[in-house]
Amino acid sequence: MTDDPFVVHRSLLFTVAYEMLGSAADAEDVLQESWLRWADVDPLQVRDPRAYLVRVVTRQALNRLRTLSRSREEYVGEWLPEPLLTSPDVAEDVELAESVSIAMLTVLETLGPTERAVFVLREVFDMPYGEIAEAIGKSAATVRQIARRAREHVAAKRPRVQVSQSERQAVVERFLAALRTGKLQELLEVMAPDVVLVADGGGLVAAVLAPVHGAQPVAELLARANRVVAAFETTAVWLNGAPAGRIEFDGEPAAVSLEVENGRVTRVYVVRNPRKLTRIDELAELAR
Repeated sequence: MTDDPFVVHRSLLFTVAYEMLGSAADAEDVLQESWLRWADVDPLQVRDPRAYLVRVVTRQALNRLRTLSRSREEYVGEWLPEPLLTSPDVAEDVELAESVSIAMLTVLETLGPTERAVFVLREVFDMPYGEIAEAIGKSAATVRQIARRAREHVAAKRPRVQVSQSERQAVVERFLAALRTGKLQELLEVMAPDVVLVADGGGLVAAVLAPVHGAQPVAELLARANRVVAAFETTAVWLNGAPAGRIEFDGEPAAVSLEVENGRVTRVYVVRNPRKLTRIDELAELAR
């Protein structure tokens, strides 16, 4: 049935779960669990199916987030969100693109599960406090306090720097071109002096275990990566609503997302963990 509310709102429900979990695989599991619960409900008894389904998905995602927190504490090296291949259209909704960016999802990872749920539902999906309260089992007054704390926390860790997509795309293309040549000077010219590189190999493939700070160390690391593999290819793609890159190291893929400020790269996120790249060729459907 194409008019089943779950099918109609699936992209929205996936986006809610993904923003809460930072993992497409876990988001899909949450949707499966939520669908089973929806299947037991008489839709005619549900006044607002969209709000009802968001509440169900939120509860399931919160349960999953709490069980995941321990495994993420024991994660080998840096944990980064699972990158999603998106169409350029996602970038047209500036708030959606910002909310699913690797940078934002990395900041959201520093929130507690309840704070994260409240922030996502309020700031991204503009859900009324009363509905959020019902979804997480708290009073509306408590939700308001949690929302304020979460907003302040995110603002402190994620200063908003407005960069046009055309500028971002130009810098990403320059970065990928420098990466292809592996020339140190070209890499240095496209990166800010205080650039930071964060890599996620999950202990399954080679990746630096701690962030690398400074243009010189980052450029040397990237230039060396280019030299040590026989086949090194870069492709411009759209990941998480922004221009990004896909790299092939001897046939093994990696996703590269960048933060840009004043025409230079300020942060490099490299995901090499193969478990997070199984969907890198599948277009994700995101919606608010």
